[in-house]
Amino acid sequence: MSGSVREPAVAGMFYPSGADELLKTIRRFLGGAGAGRSPAPKAVIVPHAGYIYSGPVAASAYAQVNPEGIERVVLIGPSHHVWIRGLAAPEMLAWRTPLGNVMIDAEALENVSCFPQVIFSDRAHREEHSLEVQLPFLQERLGGFKLVPLVAGDAAPAEVAEVLDALWGGPETLIVVSSDLSHYERYERAREKDSAAARAIVDLDVRRLDVDSACGLVPIAGLVQLAHQKGMRAELLDLRSSGDTAGAKDQVVGYGAFAFYE
Repeated sequence: MSGSVREPAVAGMFYPSGADELLKTIRRFLGGAGAGRSPAPKAVIVPHAGYIYSGPVAASAYAQVNPEGIERVVLIGPSHHVWIRGLAAPEMLAWRTPLGNVMIDAEALENVSCFPQVIFSDRAHREEHSLEVQLPFLQERLGGFKLVPLVAGDAAPAEVAEVLDALWGGPETLIVVSSDLSHYERYERAREKDSAAARAIVDLDVRRLDVDSACGLVPIAGLVQLAHQKGMRAELLDLRSSGDTAGAKDQVVGYGAFAFYE
C-alpha cells in the first residue's frame, strides 16, 4: 500500500464540496426515503450520478441499511476513465471526502490479491466517480467503517462473484454495487429498458442483462450471479430516471435501487 490519501475528484460537481451543505443534502434525501425495514439487506445496488439526479434513488437503498454492527463496506463500481482487465484495487491507505477520511481495509485487499483478476492501480481510482459519490452517504449512514474499493473493468460475472464471495464476511460487511441503468434514451424507451433490467436483477437472472442494461453491468452481473448461488432474495426499492428527478425527458439516464437479502 502506498500510504497516500485519495483526494475527492468530483466534490463540487457531483455533490456539494462543503461539509455542512453535503450533510444537509444527504439527510434530506434519507429523510424522504422513509424508515428502514427488517431484515436489513446484505447488499445493495445504488446509482452514481450527480446527487440532484440520482441522490433520492440512492437514498432509498441506504435508508434500508442497518448501521449497527457494520464495520466494513465492499464497494464496487465500473471504470469510466481507465481500461482495466479484471478488478482494480487502490494502493492508497485512505480516501478523503468533505466529511473526513475513510480508511482502506488493506488486509482485505491483500487477501484477495491472490486472485489473478485483481490488480492494484491508483490510476484506475484517482478520477473515478462511481465509488466516490457513495462515500458521503456511507459516512453519514454508518459513521466509522473500513472500505474495500474495487473498480471493475473487463471481467466475467464469475470473476466478480469469486472476489465478492471471498470478501462476503458476516453481518459486519455490507456489499455496495454502484451503477446507473440505461443511458441517453428517450424517457419512455428508458422506462422500458430499465424495467426489463430491474426484472432480471430481481429474478437473479444474469442471462437477461446486457451492455445496454447498465453502465455497471460487470459488477451487477457478478453480484446477481453470486446472489443466485447463495439462494438470496432481491427487491426493487426505487426505479426512476433523470427525467423524473431533475432533467429533461429527451435524453435520460436510468437509476435503480435494489436490496439483496440472505
